[in-house]
Amino acid sequence: MNSKEASTLSAENPDAPEITLRDDERQPCEVWTRVMGYHRPTTSFNVGKQGEHAERKFFVESKVEKVEKVEKTGVTHV
Repeated sequence: MNSKEASTLSAENPDAPEITLRDDERQPCEVWTRVMGYHRPTTSFNVGKQGEHAERKFFVESKVEKVEKVEKTGVTHV
């Protein structure tokens, strides 16, 4: 068995035995996404929607350090 055919699962317990799975023993991971207000698996998408899903860009919202509000004008300063 070569490294392409199997992978080793590591356990949190260092005394646990090493578990190795062949590719034919693995179960595929199903990816779901929210579309038009409900969730559905990406495998059910048509070719165009699969392409859109592959091109999605993800972002991480940065934290605002300090926000001060000016009462007279109602303008918020960061």
